Amino acid sequence: MGIEIKIVRNNSEKRKFIKSQWNFYSGDPNFVPPIVFDRMKLLNTKKNPFYKHSEIELFYAETDGEVVGRIAAITNENHNKTHNDKIGFFGFFECANNREVADLLFESAAVWLKSKGMDTLRGPVNPSMNDETGLLVDGFDSPPRILMTYNPEYYIDLIENNGFKTAKNLFAYELFTEKYMTEKLERLQGIIRKRHKITIREMKFKDKKQFRKDVDTLKKIYNSAWEPNWGFVKMTDEEFDYLANDLKQLAWEDFAMIAEIDGQPAGFVLTMPDLNMPFKHNKSGSLPGAIWHLLTKKKKIDAVRIIVLGVMKQYQKTGVDAVIYYECGLRAQRHNIVRAEASWILEDNEMMNKGLTMTMNGTHYKTYRLYQRSI
Repeated sequence: MGIEIKIVRNNSEKRKFIKSQWNFYSGDPNFVPPIVFDRMKLLNTKKNPFYKHSEIELFYAETDGEVVGRIAAITNENHNKTHNDKIGFFGFFECANNREVADLLFESAAVWLKSKGMDTLRGPVNPSMNDETGLLVDGFDSPPRILMTYNPEYYIDLIENNGFKTAKNLFAYELFTEKYMTEKLERLQGIIRKRHKITIREMKFKDKKQFRKDVDTLKKIYNSAWEPNWGFVKMTDEEFDYLANDLKQLAWEDFAMIAEIDGQPAGFVLTMPDLNMPFKHNKSGSLPGAIWHLLTKKKKIDAVRIIVLGVMKQYQKTGVDAVIYYECGLRAQRHNIVRAEASWILEDNEMMNKGLTMTMNGTHYKTYRLYQRSI
């Protein structure tokens, strides 16, 4: 049986590329099927503003007409301008447990990226670090939270056998509301709140004018808070608006908060209900099915994911993050949420890792990894 590598050339083949993911998760109880419509939107190079500064090529491997693997090769001009390097990325990697298939996919991505002037291959990112990021390498005993990755454990060997080394580990923490909403935290945040005159307000999704202002505020905080981080690339205004408009369709308004100190924006948090809990039952990945399962199972959601928590540089030692976490806990209790995931956190972000374990009584329960090798 020969292995044939093909390049996606049209929407029909793109849909085939997307649907092939089901081939590798048969019987896996932790697999959450993606929504095909959302994947098509993410990979739409004409409408997704990410592709105004980036390129993507989609490859899939076939044996006797069956897709046995896939990969995307991605250039990100804004990343390379920011970090003054020539990194090419891979993403959307799925593969049968077959080293030959995996090696052919990685080689296809490497050759294409080298033709674009890249000298290093890093991933997985789907398609950037502002989207789903990293390979799950520890914590295979539970489904992923919303917008986090999941993969078979043998992917680790397929990648590492191709010469990839660890570039960076990303941590996910599990928090239980009853464990971190302690009297100690309540006292601590009360002192901090009074000392620095901290106020918390919720974003108003339905007030278009105010939402527009708040999104601009979030951009400033995001770019200030994350700029020192490894691999960080500022999102363009268009990218940020595109993402914000998507997330507000699914987020809970009282879980999107801005912290202010003396009336000035200091930090923000976006916490999402774990929609993977209902979406897990949407076996076909259809949009109508996703809507149906969301409507009928929404009340059963008892977990959230803290997707983004950022504090502007000048306020990072005020303790405002503890106030934000406390406010998240209050809202979790209001919605009968019993646990949360804070993810992802860079392995060397000492302040966040220490805060999540010592202040929030969180447990590091999953690890994701970015790999890289020369090409």
